[in-house]
Amino acid sequence: MANYALILAGGSGTRFWPLSRNAKPKQLLDLFGNGTMLCQAVNRLGGLVPTENIFILTNALQEAEVRNQVPELPAANIVAEPARRDTAPAVSLGVALVAARDPQANMIVIPSDSLILDDKAFRSLAADALDLAGREKALMTIGIRPTWACPSYGYIERAEKLNDAALTHDCYEVVRFREKPDAATAEQYLASGNFTWNAGMFIWNVAYVRAQLAAHTPELADFIDRLTAAADIPAFIASEFAKLTPISIDFALMEKADRVLNFEASFDWDDVGSWISVGKYLEQDAADNAANTALSAQDSARNIVFSAKGKHVALVGVDDLIVVDTGDALLVAHRDQADKIKNVVAKLPDNLV
Repeated sequence: MANYALILAGGSGTRFWPLSRNAKPKQLLDLFGNGTMLCQAVNRLGGLVPTENIFILTNALQEAEVRNQVPELPAANIVAEPARRDTAPAVSLGVALVAARDPQANMIVIPSDSLILDDKAFRSLAADALDLAGREKALMTIGIRPTWACPSYGYIERAEKLNDAALTHDCYEVVRFREKPDAATAEQYLASGNFTWNAGMFIWNVAYVRAQLAAHTPELADFIDRLTAAADIPAFIASEFAKLTPISIDFALMEKADRVLNFEASFDWDDVGSWISVGKYLEQDAADNAANTALSAQDSARNIVFSAKGKHVALVGVDDLIVVDTGDALLVAHRDQADKIKNVVAKLPDNLV
């Protein structure tokens, strides 16, 4: 069975303003000097999925930059959603695009904005999962073992380990998906030891996921059936996609599916959800100041400094700040307010969004 991949590369640019903008959000930025997160995601699939079998789903605002960054992909493999309809319609569109080429294919779905440094370990686990998808009637996920009781992630509750001698990575039966918990519940999940973070990565056989969608979400199954039969696929997407009900793939399918399996990630993972996360990967000084540029700090600690233009930055007598300079905009925020950066975007002039 051939392997295909869908990379989800939409999303807005609010959390990493002023570096990110609507037309160039996190996944299209080079935050760490080793390529954009989208390019890293494509490269990570090398040796696992042929380049011609990789699809990228984005939106109209970002389509031009996506095409610019991955010219090695066939033009038809980069598709812009005509409207935002959440992850279930997006994933279903990807399933339909793959099914139109190979209805028996195995398929992996990954986000474009996760930071994974150990590509070799990712490919090893994904190869295991793709092989299992061709042998087991199940939908598969990749989960991250929690390192702390994070209330901002969804969780996957697991049961017994799958007994399959052909597997080289641990895989478990899934009991249920759990939505983002409160802090106390997250502590319980962490203590139990049988939960993983839901990283939004899925693996399945195309024929099986279509059967599951038909059983549990007929609207999406019908959309896939009609797209695969369409004489003009781009025209069909343009006219029909926006009619789909917005809903997440977890609600629409994964929580209802007959059987779900969970591979525990053997690789590092970070969703890099804020400037606080970025700071962990920048050069640190003795006072825990993190910067991507030359920094002179006096009586200052735990600051995060990012300069898109490579400016030398000096800090005097300030602690716990986020300072981001892009030339046309400057952000100064307290670390404790990092989650509120997205809120200020609504107050900005259009040329800075």
